[in-house]
Amino acid sequence: MSEKSRLDQIKDELEILDINPTIFARKEIHALPDVLSENEKIVYLIEGRNKLTNHHIILVATERRLIFVDKEFMYGLKVEDFSYDKVSSIQYEKSLMLASIDIHISDNILEIDNVGKYYAELFCEKVRDFMARPKEYFQSKSEPTVLDQLEQLGRLRDSGVLSEEEFESQKKKLMERL
Repeated sequence: MSEKSRLDQIKDELEILDINPTIFARKEIHALPDVLSENEKIVYLIEGRNKLTNHHIILVATERRLIFVDKEFMYGLKVEDFSYDKVSSIQYEKSLMLASIDIHISDNILEIDNVGKYYAELFCEKVRDFMARPKEYFQSKSEPTVLDQLEQLGRLRDSGVLSEEEFESQKKKLMERL
């Protein structure tokens, strides 16, 4: 899929989600085709200002992970992503017109402000939904676990495709990865 068509697909996803990024998020939105996996779907997206760097950023919640995208002319592209099971808490605080979001990841707190207050609440709700899911939910369906691979090897041995020696050799390789 060409980069432009992937960008168009991302823009379509945002439109369906009723997300209308401002012109200030244009650089980060254009970087998304390089950041997202081909089949990764956006659940929600907000923009704001990273309190630490004072840069305009976007936060993207996908069905797999939470992604911070910061594309600055002088600094290039900075992308940080976190599995939802690494996020210990997310909270927002509203002021008169805007809101701020604090995301606790391991021993780190990421603070984002200048977020639309309605969007901050919705974003936090979406992220909490994924945080509440069991860890197994986030394992990629395309990457079988070692147990899955061992079961497959056993079936291949039982059906005669692998000899006992080939089975033991492959099993040893899999067990070394644990």
